[in-house]
Amino acid sequence: MTAENTAYGWMRSEPMKVSILRQQHPGSEPYWETFEYDGPDHNSVAGMLDYLNYHDDIIDAEGRHTTRIGWECSCLQGVCGACAMVINGRPALACETFIRDLKGKEIRIQPLRKFPVVHDLVTDRSSIHENLKQANVSIGEYQPSADPDHAHHYTAAKCLKCGLCLEVCPNYVNGRTFFGAVFANDCYLTASRNRSKTEEIRTIYADHFGKDCSKSLSCMEICPMKIRTLASIARLNRGKL
Repeated sequence: MTAENTAYGWMRSEPMKVSILRQQHPGSEPYWETFEYDGPDHNSVAGMLDYLNYHDDIIDAEGRHTTRIGWECSCLQGVCGACAMVINGRPALACETFIRDLKGKEIRIQPLRKFPVVHDLVTDRSSIHENLKQANVSIGEYQPSADPDHAHHYTAAKCLKCGLCLEVCPNYVNGRTFFGAVFANDCYLTASRNRSKTEEIRTIYADHFGKDCSKSLSCMEICPMKIRTLASIARLNRGKL
């Protein structure tokens, strides 16, 4: 990639193509639309989307007037999970993915594919929380285990509920009974913090995770918080909580 130094930092000397899979509303057909990005290479993909949306009059790469790109964000610091999307074929947080690290002369961005599309890059991930509610995975009265693993508790509790682990999981299908890694970690946290619910949670865990997990561990590789899901799974399977 070529770039030149300007008063605003490193700017591209030639525009980069940015193709986005868009969809106006849940019932409409998706379509690709390409834009040209000439902003700084040190920008994140989230910053790039803001850059493309900046003007009132949005023009695509063909010179056609179009609408602002729909996407979600909140913290822009990698701690909320709102900006999860598929960037160059890899699920990631837009605020944690930087232009300088992307290979090639074009960026292709899609919404998460395991969840219903609401608009453009915005998806409905409410099923993540609905699954937890359905399984009644809540701590209730705090009754910690006799020998708690505080370090792993802290790690597992960092889950953003962003859905990236479900996006890459070969066993997860939205609306089915396998709830994925996000569920396994919450089961571990609940069982280890309320001894009276341990057996109940282990049964729920087996029904909605344990019997269908193929141990691909793609969830661990993609997790932006580096949660050791395998450790949660191992503790639940052994009853070591």
